Amino acid sequence: MFIYCLELHLSLAADSLKEKRGIVKSILGRCRNRFNVSCAEVDRQDACSVAVLGFVTVSPDRTVARGTLERLEDWVYDGWPDVEITASQITEL
Repeated sequence: MFIYCLELHLSLAADSLKEKRGIVKSILGRCRNRFNVSCAEVDRQDACSVAVLGFVTVSPDRTVARGTLERLEDWVYDGWPDVEITASQITEL
């Protein structure tokens, strides 16, 4: 069993925490449904222009787990042009 984690650091076009919450909830909900991953906002909850999102997947195959998170990152990049990915890291736990 292989467990992989993706940490995405995002720069958001939001002026308030309410706008940020809308963007983050949209990304998390759609990723949960499309890629069947566990996800949450894991850091910088009090800053309205940045977010750190964590995604986790489990698979019996190492390449499938890593590939899922790589596709997820590309999908976020393509699906939200107003959201900039400033950093990302995939780690095996």
